[in-house]
Amino acid sequence: MDDFSNPAVIWFIAGFILFILEFALPGFILFFFGVGAWIVALLAMVFDIPINVQLLIFLGASIVTILLFRKSMQKIILVKKKSSEIEDEFIGKTARSETAITPAKNGKVYFKGTSWDAASEDVIGPDENVTIIGNESILLIVKTTKTT
Repeated sequence: MDDFSNPAVIWFIAGFILFILEFALPGFILFFFGVGAWIVALLAMVFDIPINVQLLIFLGASIVTILLFRKSMQKIILVKKKSSEIEDEFIGKTARSETAITPAKNGKVYFKGTSWDAASEDVIGPDENVTIIGNESILLIVKTTKTT
């Protein structure tokens, strides 16, 4: 049981949990805090470091790795979906506006059981059907659905 009170083990477990949480939470930030925790774990295995210094090393290493490696790692790890996959999943599908959407102000639409931020060049009122014509990350680009 003494192994679990060892700072190196605690930092290793904290880093592992942060890596796992990265899969559940978007943003690709927790990964670097996990790296920071593992850096502290390695140092704590070799040196007897006070907790306040461990915390400073953790924060410093996490921030430095975010600033230096986040963009390049996103390109390597987070492969963008092919346009055909995006088209299959979003483009051309119908959603329902929850709020008013204008060219000057984004609003919300309900699609696939979730509320999404949406932008449009059209003026769309609440509770109207819209067609998804594109997306910018998690912002859906919509237009009014023509009714005939």
